[in-house]
Amino acid sequence: MAIRIILIIVSMVGGSIALADQSATAQSGDGIKELMARTLSGARGKEIRLITVAYPPGGASPPHRHQAQVFVFVLEGSVTMQLEGSPPVTLHSGEAFYEGPNDIHVVSANASQTMPARMLVFIVKDKGKPLFSAPFKGRP
Repeated sequence: MAIRIILIIVSMVGGSIALADQSATAQSGDGIKELMARTLSGARGKEIRLITVAYPPGGASPPHRHQAQVFVFVLEGSVTMQLEGSPPVTLHSGEAFYEGPNDIHVVSANASQTMPARMLVFIVKDKGKPLFSAPFKGRP
């Protein structure tokens, strides 16, 4: 059901704009594009951000955190994800991943050295907070 809702949202969004905050852009040149940003009604101080992340073959993001609830849906290819304290998982097209507000995302990488990967990322966060930040010792 959640996947169907995400796909409906994506089909309703026309075009995309470049994301201004690219602090978690992979060192190998992945592409991050913002599709939508909306204030959530009924959830004071919260907003949603809908972005796509595209990794070239072998691409990866440095460790980061979102301080948000993050829902990832793999659109194309395969990605390896790992949260601090958990084993890595490899997801394929059509599979989903969740990251909580206190999680540190230690691995986010294209699982293939030859094929690109692309994900749809739905983020529920505090309005005005950055999308990404570097991990740090001592959590809030």
